[in-house]
Amino acid sequence: MPLADLPLAATTSSLDVSSTMWVGLGVLVVVMLVIDLFVFGRGHHTPSVKSSAIWSVVWLLVALAFGGLLWVTEGSGPGGEYLAGYLLERSLSLDNLFIFAVILSYFAVPADVQPKVLGWGIVLALGLRLIFILLGAALLDQFHATFYVFGLLLVYTAWKLARHDTEDIDPAKNPALKLLRKRVPITDNYHGESMVVREKGKRMATPLVAVFIVIATTDIIFAVDSIPAIFAVTQTAFIVFAANAFAMIGLRALYFLLVGVMDRFVYLSIGLAVILAFIGGKMLLIDVWHPPIWLSLLVIVVVLTATALLSLRADQKETPPGPPSADPPLVPTA
Repeated sequence: MPLADLPLAATTSSLDVSSTMWVGLGVLVVVMLVIDLFVFGRGHHTPSVKSSAIWSVVWLLVALAFGGLLWVTEGSGPGGEYLAGYLLERSLSLDNLFIFAVILSYFAVPADVQPKVLGWGIVLALGLRLIFILLGAALLDQFHATFYVFGLLLVYTAWKLARHDTEDIDPAKNPALKLLRKRVPITDNYHGESMVVREKGKRMATPLVAVFIVIATTDIIFAVDSIPAIFAVTQTAFIVFAANAFAMIGLRALYFLLVGVMDRFVYLSIGLAVILAFIGGKMLLIDVWHPPIWLSLLVIVVVLTATALLSLRADQKETPPGPPSADPPLVPTA
């Protein structure tokens, strides 16, 4: 059943997306990526906490400004869907930060190379997600049963998150990495930001190639979770991609801001599990229950706030009395 034949409350709000809007969004995303890659964290050094905080705020304001513009020009429907989608994707991207930390630590990526690795990893992730978004939109438009498939997938993912099942993110078990190691000669050491070098008269890949492959394949796993989730909020591919792009851009600055305190978010998995279970339930009940957008926003905000407060309270209880110990390194080094 095409989306247009579904009840109005179950579909996306009316938004006539023109090719000009797609081009404008594409240009804006490219400009933001260029700024993020070549202005933030430029040079061979780890971005400071102050710089990361400033840029995190800048990207947040830009994302909200885009939502405000969409709200003013296209109405509260598309504007509300974008805001809910952005908040959902941004909250799910917090889990990506933990995975980035695991991958960078596993491969002992040098601190001065990490900003570039994360930057180009996000570019690759956006390209992959655009493919998933267009494919997901086509499936939802042609096959109504896709809603139920997505709903079940989200409920299953919520169950795994609630159980703290992180087996799928162990880099050592990544099948793409295993295949690469069998087929491609890899140097033992990093060579700056080079991905291919000549060593002993032979062209060899550096460990950075393995890092990018693991990041790309891991993001595919995350896209399988997050893309269906946002389609429960809106089925307009333009809004889905915009929310994903603004949530992903700036993730690098947020990483360097939060990496030192990630282990304090002890209830993040539970919070994300609750959000995904709610979104999955919406998709499974799409033919009988059509909650308004503001309810999704409210659930996400309340759950994230409660998660943060409970995590902060748990961290304070576990912090031993006495003078604080020396700060841990900002990022893992080789």
